[in-house]
Amino acid sequence: MDQRTLLITLTGPDRPGVTSRLFSVLSRFPVTVADIEQVVIRGRLTLGVLVAYAGGPSTGTGTTLGAMWTAVERVAEDLGMEVELSTGSQAKEQRRRGRLSVSVLGATLQPAAIAGIAGRIAAAGANIDRIERLAQWPVTCIELSVSGADPAALRVELAAEAAAQEVDVAVQRTGLSRRAKRLIVMDVDSTLIQGEVIELLAAHAGCLEEVARVTEEAMRGELDFAESLRRRVALLEGLPAEVFEDVRKEVVLTPGARTLVRTLKRLDYRFAIVSGGFTQITDGLVEELGIDYSAANVLEVADGRLTGRVVGEIVDRPGKARALERFARAAKLPISQTVAIGDGANDLDMIAAAGLGIAFNAKPVVRQAADTAVNTPYLDSILYLLGISRDEVEAADAEDEVLTAL
Repeated sequence: MDQRTLLITLTGPDRPGVTSRLFSVLSRFPVTVADIEQVVIRGRLTLGVLVAYAGGPSTGTGTTLGAMWTAVERVAEDLGMEVELSTGSQAKEQRRRGRLSVSVLGATLQPAAIAGIAGRIAAAGANIDRIERLAQWPVTCIELSVSGADPAALRVELAAEAAAQEVDVAVQRTGLSRRAKRLIVMDVDSTLIQGEVIELLAAHAGCLEEVARVTEEAMRGELDFAESLRRRVALLEGLPAEVFEDVRKEVVLTPGARTLVRTLKRLDYRFAIVSGGFTQITDGLVEELGIDYSAANVLEVADGRLTGRVVGEIVDRPGKARALERFARAAKLPISQTVAIGDGANDLDMIAAAGLGIAFNAKPVVRQAADTAVNTPYLDSILYLLGISRDEVEAADAEDEVLTAL
């Protein structure tokens, strides 16, 4: 028996009861629900319903379809809405399911940016199945569900368009692989916090300019990190240990850091930091934010003063990747369920090893190597790449406030 479909599209002012009224009418006819889509923008509703029914000359389809058509139009008129109806074949109207999620972020999103991204998707022979807004402030993020594209090829195409349009674009596989990422491993200096801790220490030692120069060389990948760390730490020799307390007070979290950690911990993610900085500072962040795992270097102190040396194995580029693997084992998670976030060359190995590598306001070498780059100043923008919307974050925060007040 031939399967036919009827697509019903209602548009007009949103109000309670629209969906109920429509489906109450449809329940009187021999149809099944094949698909539903609904969106509300600025109080205006668009509701699309695809119903399937048996076709053929012996089924009395024409009479049934005509009666249903009339009933739906009457509902639309009563609700002050517009209705569009179109018939088709079930076989021809099978919707291609989205295999990829394309997230587009920007301080503002211009029409040209969306046109460019959509054009590249179309040129790749892919289809946009759905578009949803995940955030409106402090950045705008929209998510496109895309089918029919090779992820690696599409990522290259959209990265070029993102650079031209000055927006951020992330391409990920949808489904279980995306939702399964449960361990976040983050760099500290210039990622979780603003600035570099060693430069804060150097300011107290009077050698900030020299330390900053060496730091920049290392972050660009022009200098081995371990050697650069030894050179910089040597300049701190003689600083009193009390300097750590002063520097802790000077540390400033990146905007959105608390929201990111709080939200992911609420969802039972594990959170880790791994730093080429120093435990004398990172231990305070672990306690303050409730971080699960951490790794950092240890500055040697003797007779109440810094010796200018590091104790034990240095947490460098390969050391960060090893820490990622160690944290994943501790959390009993495969590497594929990890997310690594960093900004410098010494983060490259852990970004490459993780299930998802994110370059956050990073150097060019890191942006090119990472799965995706975020260039907004807000760390909680990473939530959108994980499919978590701003509305969901705010609703959870509001619920916590109510529970705290009780």
